[in-house]
Amino acid sequence: MKPVTKFSVAPTLPHNIAKLREIAHNFWWTWTPEAEELFSRIDMDLWIEVNHNPVMMMSRLPQERMNKLALQQDFTSYLDYVYEKYRKYMEDRTWYSTVAKSTGTIAYFCAEFGISEGFMNYSGGLGVLAGDHLKSASDLGVPLVGVGLLYQQGYFHQYITQNGWQSERYTDMDFSIMPLTLLKRESGEAITVSVELPLGKAYAQIWKVNVGRVTLYLLDTNITLNEAIPEYRDITDQLYGGTTDTRIMQEIVLGIGGMRALKELGIEPEVIHINEGHAAFSSLERTRMYMEKFSMTFQQAAELTRTGSCFTTHTPVPAGNEMFSFDLIEKYFATYYPLLGLGQKEFYDLARQADPTITEGFSMTVLGLRMSTYRNGVSQLHGEVARKMWRHLWNHVPLHEVPIRGITNGIHTHTWVARELGELYDRYLTSRWRTETDDPAIWQQVYNIPNEEIWRVHQRRRERLVLYTRNHLRRKQHQHITPETLARINECLDPDTLTIGFARRFATYKRSFLIFSDMERLAKLCSNSDRPLQIVIAGKAHPRDIAGKEIMQNIISNIKSYGLEKNIVFLEDYDMGVARFMVKGSDIWLNTPRRPYEASGTSGMKAALNGVMHFSVLDGWWAEAYNGENGFAIGRGEDYEDTTEQDMIESQTLYECLENEIIPLFYDRGTKKIPERWVERMKNTIVTNAGMYSTTRMVRDYCHEYYLPASEHFTDMLKDSGERARELTLWKYKMALLWKNVAVKSVNIEGNSDAYVGKRMFVSCSVDLGDVSPTDVTVQLYYGSVDSHDNILEPKLLAMERIQSDMSIHYYEGSYICEDSGMQGATIRVMPTNADVKNRQDMQLITWAD
Repeated sequence: MKPVTKFSVAPTLPHNIAKLREIAHNFWWTWTPEAEELFSRIDMDLWIEVNHNPVMMMSRLPQERMNKLALQQDFTSYLDYVYEKYRKYMEDRTWYSTVAKSTGTIAYFCAEFGISEGFMNYSGGLGVLAGDHLKSASDLGVPLVGVGLLYQQGYFHQYITQNGWQSERYTDMDFSIMPLTLLKRESGEAITVSVELPLGKAYAQIWKVNVGRVTLYLLDTNITLNEAIPEYRDITDQLYGGTTDTRIMQEIVLGIGGMRALKELGIEPEVIHINEGHAAFSSLERTRMYMEKFSMTFQQAAELTRTGSCFTTHTPVPAGNEMFSFDLIEKYFATYYPLLGLGQKEFYDLARQADPTITEGFSMTVLGLRMSTYRNGVSQLHGEVARKMWRHLWNHVPLHEVPIRGITNGIHTHTWVARELGELYDRYLTSRWRTETDDPAIWQQVYNIPNEEIWRVHQRRRERLVLYTRNHLRRKQHQHITPETLARINECLDPDTLTIGFARRFATYKRSFLIFSDMERLAKLCSNSDRPLQIVIAGKAHPRDIAGKEIMQNIISNIKSYGLEKNIVFLEDYDMGVARFMVKGSDIWLNTPRRPYEASGTSGMKAALNGVMHFSVLDGWWAEAYNGENGFAIGRGEDYEDTTEQDMIESQTLYECLENEIIPLFYDRGTKKIPERWVERMKNTIVTNAGMYSTTRMVRDYCHEYYLPASEHFTDMLKDSGERARELTLWKYKMALLWKNVAVKSVNIEGNSDAYVGKRMFVSCSVDLGDVSPTDVTVQLYYGSVDSHDNILEPKLLAMERIQSDMSIHYYEGSYICEDSGMQGATIRVMPTNADVKNRQDMQLITWAD
């Protein structure tokens, strides 16, 4: 029987501890050790049982316990101390206020957000990165709001059957006992927005989540307004669940509904950051809003949208870039694209691949790329890979000029650092490391920490990982635990043994099987009585990834068949809580992706912050971070045509590095019984990675390179009801119409017959611009070393100077000094130029000398 009405009942907090509720409803506590300790002091066992959800914990506490807490002076004093720290954090002046001219809002759209293990609104790396992004935006005072979906069942809970097969369990979340607030009107009704779907309108209510100074808004369709169409009520049931129809509906609610939610809340962002293609529909709705507000055409309004839009692509794996069939797009957008003033073909072309060798479809990544000015991959290598992957969208320019950059990911330092290590940093680095997290000079002080101290802390963390692992195995028993099982669990792992941590999504390209490819060899390493090895594994396969599940099953089966259960442990139901113990307590963090398919990989950054050395293929962030002394590499960054050969060679390299380098280094103990050379390498790991790969650095990079310039340009374009956007649209149209008559007529290079390094070369050319004004173009000398295929490598650019004109013919000159020996070459090109066009490549207009 369903109730007539529903309402949430909160516990009554005595007046002197009422501020506990405010702290509990702000995820600031997740990166503040004192706040975590505050909640654990209330009831440690319950704190663990509720998976670190303070609101749920308080809802389960008897009123009598609340009243007793209010009378405990030690507790109330500590609460006052934590609350004062919280208020100071919320009210202090921040970095952003010192660099920004305005405080216009940045809206950060993402399909998932990983903030805490107690809030399962994430599946893995993308969500955890998004959560860390919000946390550092809060620390730095960036005026950012997050926009996402609130999933009734979140991501699945994993359990492993007796035969090693992954099964999934979904459980409904009770949002009333979570750190969330349903936004309501003065009348008490929930604030809702709607989107148009084939069967009618789908409605969503909006929940508010406090992440320090940042607010995250999450849309939820499980409401009675959708009762007439039950499938609409289920849209936000599961993260990455359901059918293709479910996915497109989720992305419509996220993108289009998300923009409407911001408008409903009175938020007009200057910049939107689309984190992966799932949210790319937001760019269409933003454009529609400008069309309506300023009576613009789609092309005019799209100029405003692009000017203030950033897009981050996260995966080099083709299957990870979502594409919908045109039939499905027609089903869901047949009534929407007329609102944009577009025909079917024009609408499809916004997200069409434009490559006859690629399957036709509506690519969400292409839509994100085409509707943004600022675009990036998530490491320097991934930036290169993304430029190759999407070069067909800009096939008229050289590869290195494809306008996709690399901004390397980071991690939120305070979320992931071990508390004991943080206290050590306080003593030797001063507290400045907490506020200037990305300052490399501060991290240099790690070298001043005595080896004995850092090793002692690390040993304690390994012991905690072993104890946590045993407790986790006991908790995850799906039946009554027998004395034999309990004894076996209590004997698993050794707190003094070299420990490898390996926790990844079980996708095939991540090659979880690589270290298990020679079980005889691995068993010998694990059973060596003098220098043993042990491994802690965790990770989930997507529910529909059968190949990933089979890899997992095979690994678990091999562990059992070789009798290695004490040495190699698989931890079920990987989440942020499991990850924290693993990245803080392992000795080695293993990563074995098939290069170049790892876009970034932030778990190794979390480990490195804690002195856990990364042992990885040179892919993602590790390709730029590894220096030979701050961890270990599998291979030298080779690329292979044959994946079977690649797997065979790299598995051998992995074992050889373990046997000949890692294991001997770990067990080489001096008179103090400390692995001195190992500890020195731990220090190198921290010094070179902790600051550089923090989200403090990452968010500052986004601010300096994307958010601030985008905000400034957008506000200029918006003046006078977007007049500059209208002018730019007209100018682009004119350029496209007239460009066919642009031609380079002649090129002359003086001195190339006897060139030498240091010689000045003089270049002149004539260009026929037809009816194009010379003020609307730039003529460039494009020069550099030439390869055997006559390609100019790593070219340099020089803007040529116009010296005279004769009707439509214009003459240019320039000079440069030869800097390199060997075969050199030069050519001339003409491109349109306009102060409001940040990427000339986007205009698809360029003329090269024949």
